[in-house]
Amino acid sequence: MLTKKDTFAFPFAIDDIGRISAQGGDEAIRGKIIQVLFTAPGERVNMPTFGCGLFNLVFEPNNMVLATAMEFTVGQALSRWLDDDIILDGVDVTSLEETITIEIAYTKKEDLSKKQVRIHFR
Repeated sequence: MLTKKDTFAFPFAIDDIGRISAQGGDEAIRGKIIQVLFTAPGERVNMPTFGCGLFNLVFEPNNMVLATAMEFTVGQALSRWLDDDIILDGVDVTSLEETITIEIAYTKKEDLSKKQVRIHFR
């Protein structure tokens, strides 16, 4: 049974006994962060502004301008869509050759613990 702290697992799944798979705590927040990052605005019919458009920047030159644009875009989207769950402490984007690394530092509002998520793109 889902509790108030649980959310549906992402990606959506059915567990071993046929119930909807749920997750709570840090995994739920990480899943929400990934949903915001990987959803393009306009992709959701009932929430056309949801997401951050990160993949719109994929074909741009990998340089400091792209890193700065990504920091701004990701920071704005996470602050807007996850404001009930986290306090965004910072977004750091580094580019090295063909790899872009996004590091998101946040504080969970539930218990004020500091966490971070790191995502690599090639």
